[in-house]
Amino acid sequence: MSFTSVPGRSAARLTGQDCDLDVFRSLVERTTDLADYPHAAAVEGNVLVYDSARLRATVDGGRTVRTDPARTDLVQADPAPADLVRAELVRAFSDGPGVVVLRGAFPDAAVVDRLTAVFDALIAAQHASGATAGDHFGKPGANDRVWNALEKAALHDPEAFADYYASDVLALVADAWLGPGYQVTSQVNVVNPGGSAQNPHRDYHLGFLSDEAAAAYPAHVHRLSPVLTLQGAVAHCDMPVESGPTLYLPYSQTYEPGYLAWRRPEFQAYFAERHVQLPLAKGDAAFFNPAVFHAAGANRTAGVRRTANLLQVSSAFGRAMETVDREAVVNAVFPVLLSRRSRGAGAEWLERVVAASAEGYPFPTDLDADPPVGGLAPPSQADLVRQALREEWTPQALRNALWAGAARRTS
Repeated sequence: MSFTSVPGRSAARLTGQDCDLDVFRSLVERTTDLADYPHAAAVEGNVLVYDSARLRATVDGGRTVRTDPARTDLVQADPAPADLVRAELVRAFSDGPGVVVLRGAFPDAAVVDRLTAVFDALIAAQHASGATAGDHFGKPGANDRVWNALEKAALHDPEAFADYYASDVLALVADAWLGPGYQVTSQVNVVNPGGSAQNPHRDYHLGFLSDEAAAAYPAHVHRLSPVLTLQGAVAHCDMPVESGPTLYLPYSQTYEPGYLAWRRPEFQAYFAERHVQLPLAKGDAAFFNPAVFHAAGANRTAGVRRTANLLQVSSAFGRAMETVDREAVVNAVFPVLLSRRSRGAGAEWLERVVAASAEGYPFPTDLDADPPVGGLAPPSQADLVRQALREEWTPQALRNALWAGAARRTS
């Protein structure tokens, strides 16, 4: 994935001063040429549109094998059609518009409807319990959201789950961008009539951090983060534009300081002026690079409950090599931190020990029990340890808080 470097910058980290709207405009204001993507069916609003039936026929076309006449023992194989399709999708996500729409990704409406019924049952159960799911970018309670819908759907109706997630298109796109061993998660979002639009943003990982927190990561991590996840949305109903399907800004993923730019008023105003929005039919899917500036649209209809299964697919490599009980490590070390702090150890010394001991990132978590209320992410384990040091908790108080936090993160 290529980014345009920030002119004149030699520092290892990006700052807000690197955000230049003119540079952003120069990257975003280009035109998608259908000829560059031979497997695509059309370009709509600068977004690549694929016919899923045509893709299936191409991928299932088999491998052309040729034997070299001079070497009867040598077999040469042309690139498999699936490999060519994967390579094209990677170009689309990285250097292309960053967004693809797959018409008819789920061709059997009954399969989609069965999982929609599961989602409706899960939402009804949430309402009956009085629970209100928080939202990353929307007002809690305005829409109907089901966190960890993957697990909940599997437990509620495993047959419907299996038929749905047997999707060949989902597997093709996820494998193209992330390779094997990818991890699927799902959150259902129902935007009710009158539901307002989101603010434009980028997504997980860095997109869920404050500007200050994101700026603490080196520039090369800003380039790495988008290739570790893939965002998707499957339409569970017909979504005309007035119902508010997702707004996109094609090519915005190529802007390196974008994780520090998306909250800035001039970038949000530019998004409002230049975004594109495509209608979706039930069973269509959109997939996009998580660094694309995007936002859910406003539902201006009187009767469409815009239902989407939001998919986040993560790389197999987003894991540590060893399993570490960091809660146990923190509980063992915290008395030492309290003692050293009382004897004059500086904040930087303490922070280095916290960083080596505690989990510094708040995800994955159970967003039902640990919602992002008051921000885009709940506090991490390390945040809790820092608070305990500032407020001079007892070791037992921290132990209890860590236990409660661990319980909230378990689905």
